[in-house]
Amino acid sequence: QVQLAESGGGLVQTGGSLRLSCAASGRTFSGYSMAWFRQGPGKEREFLAGITWDGGMTYYPDAVKGRFTISRDNAKSTVYLDMDSLKPEDSAVYYCAASTYGSTIYQGPEWYAYWGQGTQVTVSS
Repeated sequence: QVQLAESGGGLVQTGGSLRLSCAASGRTFSGYSMAWFRQGPGKEREFLAGITWDGGMTYYPDAVKGRFTISRDNAKSTVYLDMDSLKPEDSAVYYCAASTYGSTIYQGPEWYAYWGQGTQVTVSS
């Protein structure tokens, strides 16, 4: 089992940037593919970015491609989400998640067995 803890959320102005971090503890972090999701009020959980266990492959949906970047540091058991050109519609609770399918990036939340508690991101207009 792996425990995940997000940090780095907060209030930022439109057009600003933010870096989220997700620290893992427990079982070997490097074996998991990782992803970031977000969920706004009354909305479904939305896939934002995924990265394979070795960082060799990443994937982004069109909604965030070019603005968000996922990366990981297996030595630090941490995955990051760098967000640029933030918009008010990016406001949500952001979650990191771990999947035991280390070489595959899935977009559906059902593929991720472990989740952090979430961190709030608010983008002011």
